[in-house]
Parts: sequence; structure tokens; C-alpha cells
Amino acid sequence: MEKTTNRADRTGAPTRARGGGLAVFAVAFAFWTTMAGTTAPTPLYPLYGDAFGFTPFTVTVVFAVYAIGVVAGLLVFGRLSDQVGRRPVLIASTALSGCAALVFLLAQNVPTMLAARVVSGFSAALVTGAATASLAERLGPDSRLRPATLALFANMGGLACGTLLTGILADVAPSPLRTPWVIMLVLAAVGVLGVASSGESAEHRTGFSLRFQPLRIPGEIRADFLRSVMAAGAGFAVLGVLTAVTGLFLGTVLHRSGHTPTGLVVFTAFACTALGQLLVRFLGPRTALPVACAGLVAAATLITVAMATATPTSLITGAAVNGLATGIAVGHGLGGITTRVAPRHRGGSVSAFFAILYTMLAVPAIGVGVLIRQIGLRPAGETFGAVVAALALGVLISLTRGTGRTA
Repeated sequence: MEKTTNRADRTGAPTRARGGGLAVFAVAFAFWTTMAGTTAPTPLYPLYGDAFGFTPFTVTVVFAVYAIGVVAGLLVFGRLSDQVGRRPVLIASTALSGCAALVFLLAQNVPTMLAARVVSGFSAALVTGAATASLAERLGPDSRLRPATLALFANMGGLACGTLLTGILADVAPSPLRTPWVIMLVLAAVGVLGVASSGESAEHRTGFSLRFQPLRIPGEIRADFLRSVMAAGAGFAVLGVLTAVTGLFLGTVLHRSGHTPTGLVVFTAFACTALGQLLVRFLGPRTALPVACAGLVAAATLITVAMATATPTSLITGAAVNGLATGIAVGHGLGGITTRVAPRHRGGSVSAFFAILYTMLAVPAIGVGVLIRQIGLRPAGETFGAVVAALALGVLISLTRGTGRTA
């Protein structure tokens, strides 16, 4: 039975926390499993390439389509859970995750995979805001467990675990292009049932209206917003490329036939991104972004060395350092939005921040795919590492010159 308790927030205004531990777990699990579904294909791309006969460029396009779906979902449906409630949106997003798994399960060609990735992108766009808001409403302001922390681990934990889970299943389970999707489909079904039985957490709903939301860069922190999003975007670009081509690199350059190592590299990158967002709390606002930029330069250097020397240790270390730096940059950017932007503009500013990040996740991956086709995998990876390092270094130089105020 759902539990409702009345509390007062720090300002003395009444507030309401809805749902006991099972409801909170159901929302967090739906969030986790939906995000896990978005990275689940990563270790399987080499197998799909063999089965469908496509090139490395096709792999990057298949990956990038997901990010395009996320951006489109954020721009069109970013406010949907405010309009119709958290539970319907959570049910829809988790069900879409299950639909994507089903399409992958039945996939026989590249267009089918592209369709599955678009559906997966929409599921991620819908679940992120709805689940984060629902956890905040259910836990309330006085909970020992911070809603933002739980949302962070559900989000990044799903991204990290999805690829590791399918990588292990692809190595040990029968039918590596079928078994992982059966598991993901079952997890999504459990998530839908859990959310459906947990009740609604939002008190007020504005009613549905379909409206495109233009990106809004907050004028009051424009310079710091742009620096944060450029740094975080550089890290997201690395995450995107790692997700798209790590399996190809390990298979063709290092001649590693297993799929678990691919899952482990991407797991490390996303897990460290979550850790980086926690570390930003211990760094001063003037320190966080320079540390993030320095970390991104170091990560790009490590990944470039890995490409040039075919060294797996450098690759996984670079993935870890990039994740930490990216998490710090994301945490810094979101901190500036939540503390220095007017409340009525925060939602739009957060949507703009993540829309830019997911664009950076997609576009460089396609660019690397084009480079791979033109000059080969290792030179393309080295070129990409140099570009990322230059971008992060440019942000760092602008900070040291004091051309704008840091949040």
C-alpha cells in the first residue's frame, strides 16, 4: 500500500512525500533499466556488423541516431511529466525501452536497428525528467537519501551496467544477438509493472499540450554556461566515440574476440562520470571546471596513446579519467543553473544543457565514422583525441585569462 506523509520543507511551507520504499525502488529501477537499454547494444555492434555486413561508419550512425532521438524527445516532450503526471510518462518510457529491446530481438537489417535506436532515444528523453522529479517528490526534502544522488546512480548506473551486462551475456549465453534482448525485455516489463503499481507522485498537472521548446541559454550565466557545456560536451564526445567504436578497436587492433572487455571499458567511463558528479561537491566553483578541463586533456592524451600503441591499459585509464572529468564538468554546469538561474527558467536551461551534450554525443561519433572510412581506425582515433584535447585546452585557457565569471 502506498504511504503518504506530510512534512514541512526548510522554509516552513508544507510539502508531501509520497510512496514508501517499494515505490521509490520501482521508480529508480525503471530509470535504471531504461538507461541500461540505451547502452546495451554497444558490445554487440561487431556481431551485428558480421551478421548484416555493414561498415564501421554504419556503427557510428546507428549509435548517433540514439542521441538524435534523445534531443528530439527533450525538445518536444521535455515538459510532458509536468503536464500529465510522472507515472504515465514513466510507464511510457519504460515500455518504449521494452519496445526497443523487442525490435532489436527481431532485427534482421540496419533500418530495423535504426528504428530501435530512435525508440530507445525517446525512452531516455522521457524517463530522465519524469524519474528525477518523481524521486524528489517521493523522498521529500527530509530524506536521508538525497533524490539527486539516487537519480544520478540510477541514470549513470544504468548506462554503465547495460553495456557490461550485454557484453557478459554475449560471451557466456547462447545466441548472443538474442539472449541479451530477452533479458532487457524482461527487465523492462518488470519496470512497467513496478511503476504502474506505485501510484502518482505529482500533485499538480497543467494538462497536455504539444509544443516545441526552443533552446534557452541563460543570459545571467551565459559565459560560464558556454564554458561548462563545451567542456562537458568534449567529454560526451569521447563517451560517444568510446561507446560506438570500442568493440571495433578491441577486435581489429587488439584482436580481443570477447565482448566483455568492450562492456568493461564503457562501464568504466559511465561509472566514473557518476563519480565525477559527486566529486564536484568537494571542489570549489572556481576549481571544478579547470580540473575538469585538465582531466579531459589528460584523458584525450591517454586515448590517443592507446590508439597509437594498441595499449588496452591506456584505453581503460583514459576512459576512467574522461568519465571523472566529464562528471565534474556536468556537475559544475548544472550547479550554476540551479543556483544562479531564475526558477522559472531552470527547466528550459537544463533541457538546453543536455540537448547540447547529446548533440555532442552524436555528431563527433559520425565524424569519426567518416574518418575511419577515409584514413583508418587508429589515425581517426588519434585525430579525434587531438581535437578533444584542443577544445578542452581552449576552455582552460579562457578560464585562466579570466574572460568570464565562474559559477
